[in-house]
Amino acid sequence: MKPSDVSLQLNIYCKMKKSTGSGRRGGARRTKPESKSFRPKHKLSQNSTKNSESDKSNTAEESKGYPKSKSGGKYGAKGKTILKTRTGSYRPDLRRNKVEKRQPLPDSNAPMRLNRYVSQAGICSRREADVLIAAGVVSVNGDVITQMGYRVNQTDKVQVEGDTIKAEAKRYILLNKPKNFLATDEDPQGRRTVMQLIRGACKERVVPIGRLDRDSTGLLMFTNDGEMAKRLTHPKVGVRNLYHASFKEKVSQGDLDKMLEGFELDGKFVKLNKASFVKSDPREVGVEIHSGRNRIVKRIFEHFGYKVTKLDRVIFACLTKKNVPRGHWRHLTEEEMSILRMTT
Repeated sequence: MKPSDVSLQLNIYCKMKKSTGSGRRGGARRTKPESKSFRPKHKLSQNSTKNSESDKSNTAEESKGYPKSKSGGKYGAKGKTILKTRTGSYRPDLRRNKVEKRQPLPDSNAPMRLNRYVSQAGICSRREADVLIAAGVVSVNGDVITQMGYRVNQTDKVQVEGDTIKAEAKRYILLNKPKNFLATDEDPQGRRTVMQLIRGACKERVVPIGRLDRDSTGLLMFTNDGEMAKRLTHPKVGVRNLYHASFKEKVSQGDLDKMLEGFELDGKFVKLNKASFVKSDPREVGVEIHSGRNRIVKRIFEHFGYKVTKLDRVIFACLTKKNVPRGHWRHLTEEEMSILRMTT
């Protein structure tokens, strides 16, 4: 390359360096900050942005007669501090926990899939029922069904290899448990159980949901719906339980506040959701808790030196003791079942 060509290229390069603009595709960029269409090529650092904003705000405050902000904040018209949002103070450990959205439980007595119907009849599992349906050995009202996802009603006649089967109807019973009855289906020692109180309520075999001590009283629910029982006893669901607790000694308000704040019990954190004196009597306490741990209410008060003499569960989920005397039972209504499916 000739010397004249080299000098020519150097002159062109120097002129390009002196010219304004970024030189990128799409046209030159205005680089003067005072221009209205100025857009910074890179975002300013947080420190420089905060310093410039604080300088402007302090200048405006001093001109209006307000004192200069020591914390870098901005004063309003009446001298109140307006906190600025900091974009650089993000902490992933302080993010809100995402609330798990649970789908409402379907009506167990509504039309259901054929494989579920066969499974509930005790023939086999759902996957094995799909194999039977594909093999053409399952018929509904005399018609052989091989379609997956086919729905049947409780009144339909379903046959497997010529034998008529019947899915078990779901039952939901509410009992107002008296004292000295075990909340279990059977006792090896021969003691009285709650199953003796609901004898004759239904032909299906139902089991109690949740826990109630032998000397505790109140609401106890029975069902043969496994999905409903699992949902009501799951710790993440946190079904509402409202108790009326009685004591011989007076319970202090300070101890109630500590129970509401929460503490560690047997290596696990526990707290009362709500607690207050019944009719201003410190020996009678209303307790709301969303935990189903064993003897949790009595253990909480025993931790603070109080002994519960009487414990009565007056509310379980959305169910109350209305129209259910002590020792009596009733079937849940369709309205109550709809609320349970939607809220649990």
